[in-house]
Amino acid sequence: MDDILNSSVTDPRGERQLDEVAAQDLSALSVEDIKARIETLRSAIERAEKELAQRGGAVSAAEALFRK
Repeated sequence: MDDILNSSVTDPRGERQLDEVAAQDLSALSVEDIKARIETLRSAIERAEKELAQRGGAVSAAEALFRK
């Protein structure tokens, strides 16, 4: 799953792989596997949120620069 979460935005498999992860049948997984999966997904979400925050800051700085 880590390779899926680290795939490039331009990687054509990335979106399909994320869809497959989201649609995976969880009934076949053990409780520990599900907990590990949740932790991996939480880490990926945190990473994505940090990236969004960084990009938002860069956009704000650029907008402020061009407003002057």
